[in-house]
Amino acid sequence: MEIDVAELPVALRYNLMIGSIVPRPIAVVGTCDAAGRPNLAPFSFFMGAGSEPMTLVVSVANPPGGTGEKDTLRNAKPAAEGGTGEFTVSVATESNILRVVACAEPLAHGESEFELAGLTPVRGSAVRAPRLAESPVSFECRTLQVVRLAPGRVGGGNLLIGEVVRAHVDDALVGERMHVDQGALAAVGRMGGPEYCATRERSVIPAGRAALTHPEAWPRK
Repeated sequence: MEIDVAELPVALRYNLMIGSIVPRPIAVVGTCDAAGRPNLAPFSFFMGAGSEPMTLVVSVANPPGGTGEKDTLRNAKPAAEGGTGEFTVSVATESNILRVVACAEPLAHGESEFELAGLTPVRGSAVRAPRLAESPVSFECRTLQVVRLAPGRVGGGNLLIGEVVRAHVDDALVGERMHVDQGALAAVGRMGGPEYCATRERSVIPAGRAALTHPEAWPRK
């Protein structure tokens, strides 16, 4: 099947993307508005963009109908655009995933997803935006810019780019060289639709040519 995506309705493009680009890490994004009211929302169009500077990118889609901004973007966009210019990203794990997904509930502006899901906000050390106490890893970010890909259009993405200025990591997860114990982290990824996956089954594969002579990675006994 060859698909001309220009002929494909936006909703079907979305289905194709979320079913094919898997598993996706989940950014649990904490923000606050100018009055200090907290907001928490999960996003799986998310990636680390680089380590110098240490940068994260979260794609925040336009709201249904295409107009306006979701609270996360409204709060986190640069101060020059009316936002606070700050946000945090916490990791979704097996122990917090049900409450994290509950934060996708559409609430009125100013209502707290933290309260809805029974989660604990912790004010950042370098930013005002709250991080998630129930996550073993959180990053405090200052917003560098927002790249709006399709303003006013349904399905349009807005790339929220932030520089990490502070990290909070459970002492039990890392050694001196900051290698993270993946088993202890127990991160959860997003699949297509309402499906999620654990990261318990892993395989070590050498990079480059050595991978070609490496034993099969899966299935593992």
